[in-house]
Amino acid sequence: MRHFFRKFTLAVQGAATLALVLGVATAQAKEEGPIKIGWLSSLTGPLSSAAIAENAGVQFAVDQINKAGGVEGRKLELITRDTVGDPTKAVNFAKELAFSEKVAFIIGPVNSGESLATVPILTRAKIPNLIIGTVDELTDPKKYPYAFRVINTNEQWISSANRYAIEKLNHKKIAVIGDTTGYGASSAKRAAQLLEKDGIKPVYSVLIDPNKTSVDDEIKKAREAGADVLMPWSASTGLLARILNARGDMQWDVPIVGHPALMGSPIRDLLNKPQYWDNTFAAGYVSTTYKDGKLPEATQKLMDEIRPALGTEKINFTFWWVALGYDTVKIIEHVVKTTGGSTDPEEVKKVLEGTKDFKGAYATYTWSPESHNGFPDDAMVLNLANTFDDGSFQIAP
Repeated sequence: MRHFFRKFTLAVQGAATLALVLGVATAQAKEEGPIKIGWLSSLTGPLSSAAIAENAGVQFAVDQINKAGGVEGRKLELITRDTVGDPTKAVNFAKELAFSEKVAFIIGPVNSGESLATVPILTRAKIPNLIIGTVDELTDPKKYPYAFRVINTNEQWISSANRYAIEKLNHKKIAVIGDTTGYGASSAKRAAQLLEKDGIKPVYSVLIDPNKTSVDDEIKKAREAGADVLMPWSASTGLLARILNARGDMQWDVPIVGHPALMGSPIRDLLNKPQYWDNTFAAGYVSTTYKDGKLPEATQKLMDEIRPALGTEKINFTFWWVALGYDTVKIIEHVVKTTGGSTDPEEVKKVLEGTKDFKGAYATYTWSPESHNGFPDDAMVLNLANTFDDGSFQIAP
């Protein structure tokens, strides 16, 4: 009997060892082959200008990494879906990438409205998601444990603009202008709240339909209210151009301080006169701001490397979007290198939450278990809106 139990025990141990070996082999097999990256981008539609620039950075980083042999011997496979800026399409594509394509990571979507719809889905699917939308609610570590933001938050834009208006320009009679979209309304509301925290109540607040053909009445009311600075919070270049035109046609040289879209190159062609862009300041980035005629080393290096791929001597779109797209892929490379080739969601989460001062072209990132916002406050600046040159800007005085 004792001999029987000894043989039985050895058989059980052997079976357990075999199961363990098979389990390890299966786990290793799952970590072989390409690393699939889903890319939810609005390459067509009204939000395409930023997405196209980001896509240039994403594609370049993938090609660069693959030419160097991949990450831990694994090539990157980019699976791109064009959402056209539509949250419904973004949701459908997010499900496809997560459940059919079984991607290891998802970058995007490009705008916050789409991200608000997709982040819960990707959380349930346990897909690590690199967020490039600015709405603050997108990165709650408890609610969305696999969502990590690469871009700044909306509040960082607003706070930097508020500080410039109050501390640099020394203006406190502020008119807050938003648009009637969800983003415009919430941003204008938050801007007013942050001003009131500093003891400043806006002298005038208004939400404008971004398709309204004339904003003369609103700008006149801001002037009549005694505003000494206009703060527009809208991503609509058309609306922003109409605000600039209304101010210019009134010959009112009040400064305008606000959303980065104030620097968008399409505005130039919408202005009644080029000088209407003067005295306009927008939230921007250290990474794409000239200092003594030079850009930061990391920005310049990426610009020099990617310029041949862009096929233009001068870069004619805002370069920070390119740098942002590039960094999302380099962050994935950093994660997979750190895990030794694994894309297990829990390991990815652990690596990102332990990442401190990861140097990218767009910013230097730090995440933690308590904060999934990786973009630092000191990477923000205010730019002179009409100083666009080779994808970058001059700092506001």
